[in-house]
Amino acid sequence: MLSKYHWWRDAVIYQVYVRSFLDSTGDGIGDLAGVRAGLPYLKKLGVDGIWLSPFYPSPQHDHGYDVADYRGVDPLFGDLAEFDLLMAAAHRLGIKVLLDIVPNHCSSEHPWFREALDSAPGSPARARFHFADGRGPDGGEPPNNWHAMFGGPAWTRVGDGQWYLHMFTPEQPDWNWRNPEITAEFDRTLRFWLDRGVDGFRIDVAAGLFKHPELPDSDDPEADARTRDSVNPLAWNQPEVHGIWRRWRATCEEYRERDGRERLLVGEVSVPTAREHALYVRPDELHQAFFFDLLGAPWDADAFRKVISEAMQDIAGTGSTVTWVLNNHDQVRTVTRYGEPTPQGSGPGPVLGAARARAAALLMLALPGAAYIYQGEELGLPEVVDLPDDVLTDPIFRRTGSRARVRDGCRVPLPWSGQASPFGFTSGAEGVQPWLPQPDWFAEHATDRALADTRSFWHLYREGLQLRRSLPQLGEGTLRWLDTPPGVLAFARGDDLVCAVNFTTAPAPAPVSGTPLLSSGPCPPGVLPGSTAAWWLSDL
Repeated sequence: MLSKYHWWRDAVIYQVYVRSFLDSTGDGIGDLAGVRAGLPYLKKLGVDGIWLSPFYPSPQHDHGYDVADYRGVDPLFGDLAEFDLLMAAAHRLGIKVLLDIVPNHCSSEHPWFREALDSAPGSPARARFHFADGRGPDGGEPPNNWHAMFGGPAWTRVGDGQWYLHMFTPEQPDWNWRNPEITAEFDRTLRFWLDRGVDGFRIDVAAGLFKHPELPDSDDPEADARTRDSVNPLAWNQPEVHGIWRRWRATCEEYRERDGRERLLVGEVSVPTAREHALYVRPDELHQAFFFDLLGAPWDADAFRKVISEAMQDIAGTGSTVTWVLNNHDQVRTVTRYGEPTPQGSGPGPVLGAARARAAALLMLALPGAAYIYQGEELGLPEVVDLPDDVLTDPIFRRTGSRARVRDGCRVPLPWSGQASPFGFTSGAEGVQPWLPQPDWFAEHATDRALADTRSFWHLYREGLQLRRSLPQLGEGTLRWLDTPPGVLAFARGDDLVCAVNFTTAPAPAPVSGTPLLSSGPCPPGVLPGSTAAWWLSDL
């Protein structure tokens, strides 16, 4: 019997960056057994599901986003038997499991790419990728002027003189989705994991896949590298990509019709406008796509209202729901992002950033639609801004030598307990250290301390998630903006729930009298302190 409840429409999903969550084997790297051990913690927090970062066999040039085998488990993280145990344990606890699938590119060690290197120009093996002759009298110049998002040219030359396209690193060649072999291969991959019981997929670079068929020069070839975003219109957001999402959606619907369980497709869609974003979540395409504009918005009431309004108008209007996100494995954490700049090595940053991050969390959880939480967000973890150059692993740093937008600082392994590294992250012998060093001040954010302190970020998230589940006004639905003083944002959910956020540092009148249901900081009746959010129930 088909279920009429669409669980994904208002779900709260916890992003697990597997190598930094919990290490069960003692090698300093998180793994699938560690995720399984952490499931009771996530159940207690109150999330509906988890999204696992790539754990497939990979040389790890980009921490798993360079996939060598889409239907296996890297020994670093376990094996298929351990994956099946994780799936079973999650489902017993009522937790959905999403996998991260990477269809735009693979690893240079993928068997098909190695076959392409061993084959002649024009061969079927090379037709699976973007191989082309170079320009200039000896073909010594790249086929076009595109630059890779992680720095440098988007082309690498091979021994016989041809070049291949890679929009990220040379170790990540782009698939040629105009070749039907690629479509068929990913069909097999989806079914492999769906047959193992997964509840859906987070799709990496979902606006990618197809390139302009003629691969012409770009008017702004360094735009992707400059912005670290998918902005080259010749390489991203080509119209043919929508046909793939219709195909994948049909596959998910086929499985749903068998057993009544909905499988979710949520895309990493980076496009210029909310209106273009909405095209990816039409009823026969992706169920949802991350709305990154809220993540990218400055701490400003007008900016937040603008992006929320545009999302509600253009995305929710498709019949989908907006998928809100404030943190992920590619971005500076909110506690640091919303704080004032601090000198290198000064630790967790100002109190102001933490207050704003708490307020933003309550705002996000009150918005209509789904929400994604990145691991450590619920602990109030700041960005680690002072990692030494010699421990950085991000390919952006390796390719450019620049620390700008380097992502290691948000990927430092979680602190679970104790006063010193490894803070319970690894079960290894004394002296085994996490794959990225944890600063001493992580002790202030360790999970055991957070659970014991009712004023912690963790308890704020847990209480917010409990209310979100118990109050029918929250989750899916609409919102209505309320009149507020400058610098304050307030909206109503249903007839009687109000969320308000004071983006200023000065107190403002509360939009509702009485004591709030939940607030991100001390909130006396009638007052909304600066850098604070609160929820009330009140007749409007």
